[in-house]
This record gives sequence, structure tokens and C-alpha cells, in this order.
Amino acid sequence: MRTLTAAACLLLVALPAQAQSVEDFYKGKSINLVIGFSVGGGYDLYARHLGRHIGKHIPGNPTIVPQNMAGAGSLRAANFLYSAAPKDGTAFGTFARTTGINPLLESGATFDGTKFSWIGSVTDDVSTCITWHTTAIKTWQDFTTKPVTLGGQGPSSEPDIFARLYKNVFGAPIKLVAGYPGTNEITLAMERGEVDGLCGLSWSTIKTRHAKWLAEKRINVLVQSSFKKVADLGDVPLVLDLTKDAEKLQILKLILAAQEMARPFAAPPGIPADRKAALVAAFDKTMKDPEYLAEAQKARIEVNPVSGPAIDKLLAELYATPKDVVKKASEAITK
Repeated sequence: MRTLTAAACLLLVALPAQAQSVEDFYKGKSINLVIGFSVGGGYDLYARHLGRHIGKHIPGNPTIVPQNMAGAGSLRAANFLYSAAPKDGTAFGTFARTTGINPLLESGATFDGTKFSWIGSVTDDVSTCITWHTTAIKTWQDFTTKPVTLGGQGPSSEPDIFARLYKNVFGAPIKLVAGYPGTNEITLAMERGEVDGLCGLSWSTIKTRHAKWLAEKRINVLVQSSFKKVADLGDVPLVLDLTKDAEKLQILKLILAAQEMARPFAAPPGIPADRKAALVAAFDKTMKDPEYLAEAQKARIEVNPVSGPAIDKLLAELYATPKDVVKKASEAITK
């Protein structure tokens, strides 16, 4: 009888894994959907909504299991996905839109935003600053001239980034109270009078999670931060229109670029190319799924998708920003 060599045996063992299709890999498996914020906020809403639909568009129809991992303004979740999560396609997640550019702006970052396996963003968005109706801060003029206390989460979170940005670029007399797990907890603190308001809250979140505020005129929307105004916000000023200073505009534009990928989803770096392609394709199909869209409309979820490749291109451009501009922008959001 002919005896197989050790090398031949190893080859036979390896063949099934090499020949395994994406469908075979995912069949009967679960995918962890890591959510970098606490339950009840805007990112949680968008993630769970996606999780209910994307599985049927992934070959093998794996089960999607949402997993909240709040901490440090979603940096905990981003670090987990980048370094600790399985790199086999069984984990992906969502974190703050600014997370992809945080390593560009902050020293000591533990990941490179361009190396995530970007799947896509459900929409672009507009960031706002809001205050509760009982405060004296009712307009942008008030915001930049009167003391205001804002809620925050951690150094890399949007509420903290935007609060420091406006403090350093416009001289707003802001006191930042950090340490809240998510924007849901900050808004509750605002309603209780612990803080006057917060920055970095998405207009889409206000419309979907807090429509009652608008109907009852319980908040003041002070500014809209994006590259373009939205009609819904009427005469609320666009932050780019509030300065003519060329250097300040460069800083603002670098930070605001994150609004173009407002509800991002990414898998860890280095997952198998065919599984990454399957996740990207599933995301794109979900964005056109009639059931997904109908549920989104009912929940007032904005759907204006940005593809994974488009996010890759945007981040590549941002990471090529001149170093002197990056340094100034970093100082504006970290001090």
C-alpha cells in the first residue's frame, strides 16, 4: 500500500479550508455586531436596525448578534475591533464617525483609520449643538459669549471633540463635564438640569429619537456643522459661514469631513478578501432592501448610504492633509 508523505497529508488537510466558500463559512454562524455606545442612542438605533436586515443578504445567512460596548466615546469598541476581535469576518461594528480620523489628530492612537475593513455608512449627517429650553443659551451668539456647561463622554467622543473645537476656534466659554456613557445619558442629564446641553448630537438622532423635543420646542439648536446646510434646520447658522479666517476654515473642514460618514460600519483589518467583499455587498443590498427602507421610514432613520470604497477614498484623502493643518486641528480638539 502506498503511504502518503507528511507534506501530502498537510496539503489534503488544507484543501477543504482553501476551497470553503463564503456561504459555507457563514452557514450556521453568528456575527457579533459591536456597538460602541450604550443602548438607546442614535448609533444603537442605526446599528440594531441594520442588524435586523443585513444577515439575509450575507451568503449563508448568519445570525447577527448586537453587542453594546460603550466606553471612551466608542474608542473602546474601535480598539477592540482593530486589535482583539476575530479577523475571520465574524465581527463588525459601529463607532463614532470621528473615530476614523482620530489617529490622524491625536498622538498615541493605537490604530490606523485607513486599515479598517470599511463596510459602509448608512448616511451622511449634520452635527448640532443644542441646549435645553430653560437655559439662557438660546442662540449661537449666546453660545460664544455666555458661560455654558456641556455634557461629554471622553476625549475621542463627538460631544467632547465639538465642545473643544468651538471653545478653541471661536472662544466659546464652555465648561465640559465628561464621563457620561453615551449621548442618551447626556440628554437625560440635560433634561434634569445637570448640564445646559451638548454638542456633537446628530440632526438625524434628534429627529428619530427626540422628535417630541422639536414638537414641544424644548431645545435650542445653535449651529449646524457639515459642509452644507439642511432645509429642516431653517435659519440655524452653518458653522463654516461663521468665520472668514482661512486657517480656522481649514481646521473646521478637516473635522467636519467625518460628517460624510455619519453612521459608519467596519470590520477588523485583514479579514479574508472574499468575506470583506461579501459584507460590503450585503450592506449595499440592505440599503436597497424594501423591508429595510420601510422600517427606516417608520423609525425616521435617514438612509443616504455611503459605500465602503467611498469611505476608503475619503480617509486616504484626509490622511494626506498637510501636517501643519493637522497639527492645528489636533490642538483645537484636544486642549
